[in-house]
Amino acid sequence: MSLASALDRLTARLPVLQPGHVWLAGAGPGDPGLLTLDVLSALDQADALVHDALVSDEIISLAAQAERFYVGKRGGRLSIPQAEINATLVRLARDGRKVVRLKGGHPFVFARGGEEALALAEHGIPYRVLPGVTSAFGGLTSAGIPATMRGVNGAIILATGFAAVSDDRPDWAALARTGQPIVIYMGLTHMAQTFEALRAGGLADETPVAFIENATLPQERTVTATLGTATEVAARETVVSPSLIVVGGIVELRDKLRSQP
Repeated sequence: MSLASALDRLTARLPVLQPGHVWLAGAGPGDPGLLTLDVLSALDQADALVHDALVSDEIISLAAQAERFYVGKRGGRLSIPQAEINATLVRLARDGRKVVRLKGGHPFVFARGGEEALALAEHGIPYRVLPGVTSAFGGLTSAGIPATMRGVNGAIILATGFAAVSDDRPDWAALARTGQPIVIYMGLTHMAQTFEALRAGGLADETPVAFIENATLPQERTVTATLGTATEVAARETVVSPSLIVVGGIVELRDKLRSQP
């Protein structure tokens, strides 16, 4: 069976985006090849696309017929308040638009998709959530780091490093004591405090660390260090957002796997 005929059979069974409905869609970590068929179909049907900063122009262009509404949030820059984004989704739906809310990664993984779903539910707006490849797992795979490995880890922790002090701030010392690898989203701004807290929780200075910058995109790069040197290395190598920070033994597997023929 050819690829075209296989896609025809699969797409014939995909759901239809109705006027007045909102689909919260995950664009994955960046590479268009990681889009799901559901999300690709949503982009083709939308007449209003509400998208984030981390969604590439290449993916946005797949919704060529849609009116675009940029609502991106980037660290250290002026951002549109979440309440305003929620109101935009409600307004567009009530105007009878076919709305796709496109987010990097997965809508329900550090993307505030849950807040938007709640707002839609409270206003009686029909919605659907279309999963995307999470940035953590897409980025780890692209960088050549297994998310799990027998004999290395029995769990993996996803955490946000964005908030220095808030109710959402993880207990880094407690996470360190689990001994399991940690993938930190949005962690560059407060990484010095985060690494200090992880050491206070018992992680050794020699614990491997990786920064995965622009995961899955052509400009992706991975910078490795240890917990004791990571802040200095990130500054020296000018690591920039968007970057994932990976802390734990799985990082060491990258070089071992890359050395195989």
